[in-house]
Amino acid sequence: MDSNPRVSVIGTGYLGATHAAAMAELGFEVVGVDTDQAKIDALAAGKVPFYEPGLDVLLQRHTESGRLRFTTDLAEAARWADVHFVCVGTPQRATSHAADLSYVEAAVTGLAAHLDHDALIVGKSTVPVGTAARLRELIRPQVPTDLRVELVWNPEFLREGKAVHDTLHPDRIVLGGTSPEAEATLRTLYAGPIAEGTPVVVADLPTAELVKVSANAFLATKISFVNAIAAVCEAAGADVTVLADALGHDVRIGRQFLDAGLGFGGGCLPKDIRALMHRSRELGAHRAAALLQQVDEINMAQRGRTVAMAVEACGGSVLNRRVGVLGAAFKPGTDDVRDSPALNVAAALHLQGAQVTVYDPQAGETARRTFPTLGFATSTREAVEGTDVVLLLTEWDEFLGADPAQLAGLTAHPRVIDARGRLDLGRWSAAGWEVRGLGRAA
Repeated sequence: MDSNPRVSVIGTGYLGATHAAAMAELGFEVVGVDTDQAKIDALAAGKVPFYEPGLDVLLQRHTESGRLRFTTDLAEAARWADVHFVCVGTPQRATSHAADLSYVEAAVTGLAAHLDHDALIVGKSTVPVGTAARLRELIRPQVPTDLRVELVWNPEFLREGKAVHDTLHPDRIVLGGTSPEAEATLRTLYAGPIAEGTPVVVADLPTAELVKVSANAFLATKISFVNAIAAVCEAAGADVTVLADALGHDVRIGRQFLDAGLGFGGGCLPKDIRALMHRSRELGAHRAAALLQQVDEINMAQRGRTVAMAVEACGGSVLNRRVGVLGAAFKPGTDDVRDSPALNVAAALHLQGAQVTVYDPQAGETARRTFPTLGFATSTREAVEGTDVVLLLTEWDEFLGADPAQLAGLTAHPRVIDARGRLDLGRWSAAGWEVRGLGRAA
């Protein structure tokens, strides 16, 4: 294969758009492919159709230079490029916990049908173990016998809000099922990060498929563990935040993902652990499935616990009470509201008759499209004004740095529930607030 291979990226969501821009930044000619014409038009104009810090700069730089372009024509991309990264979504099926692989299958088989020269197909989407081997069988009859077409797996590890950094400076690169030629090509594409010291792990196909879902499952387990301990802390009068700090000093444990609170959401962790749970049962690994079931249940219970705390704060009912919700995105640094715990809690309170007003620095419009019946504010002050209780549900710096004394005067009753464990409750209490936090005594 050419020493400077041309690259296509199929699927231009969070993963694909970031990967395409990063490949251009690493020095390669890239075409991004998607079926959504409106998304392609926006990207071609150098506009990111979602919020991801730093991506707009890369996109504009390389669309203007001509190194990066976008199209809806998969056949043209198949004929032009040498390496094809598959970055389409694998959402949860509507009828089960299994992953919906229809987009991956369509992308790979559609690509294979148009190949007219040797090519490398590189899966980056998060898929159940065994998917890549089945895809190899699906494309085999579509590829002319005189062509060398290889399908391998190279899982992604980007974090929304830090996707550009994670793509350009990954903490590891996993190459699954590669021949020596395919490995050499991928090492050429990732030469920049490798030169910086990023380790390369060469694995078989099933191991590569399992790395990402296993990483997500471990992080989800860590979050659910500390939330289970938070319930013990509340009952015993302990402080889970101090406890987590103490645990975090143990190098075997670490402090990250030990913030007790509302739990995880978003487009990856929930559906990935459920897909792994489903696949584990299919493979007969029932203990793994049972563990993941508990992780999921503990996580979802935190949402109900937060709703209950809001009801308790309002004297047993939120009917016609004003509730200010700070945060809509599933985490700070993104406008993604997929499976957002914050919006789930806001909607649950709305269904109990509360007048809910939500404010998020970036996710207001995406949240409004998802839950149009909620009220939305354009500032922290507007969200807090006249409220009976305020809930911190996404830990944006804007909220953590707010002046509690100024905000207290805007409320009908200065009550705050810190569902992310990030506020200085002593400072808020001194400013006149009645404060509660998950995992901390009243």
